[in-house]
Amino acid sequence: MDTLNPAAFVNAELLRMHVGRRVRAVIQVLRNDDGSITGKSTDEQELVVKGHPSSPPTTFVEVIGIADSNRTIQAEIWTNFGDNFDVSSYNTICQLANGDFKHLFI
Repeated sequence: MDTLNPAAFVNAELLRMHVGRRVRAVIQVLRNDDGSITGKSTDEQELVVKGHPSSPPTTFVEVIGIADSNRTIQAEIWTNFGDNFDVSSYNTICQLANGDFKHLFI
């Protein structure tokens, strides 16, 4: 983890609190368009990730990048998470990392 430039754990709802900052999110890929991927966040809302992954995306992808708006991320790093992923647990981590336990996350 980059401790000098940390990325906040976000879902679509929390993304709006971090516009202009570095974030990390997991999405379920719904559509792969030229230059962007539309996906479903762990809180069931749609997000658009701009950029080009270095390899074909799997069903679930983690992206780290800059929150452009309350619904878009400009990706810097893409990590394939495979075709099975526990979205509920990740969503809980997002809530904890932005709530009472924020001090435990960089």
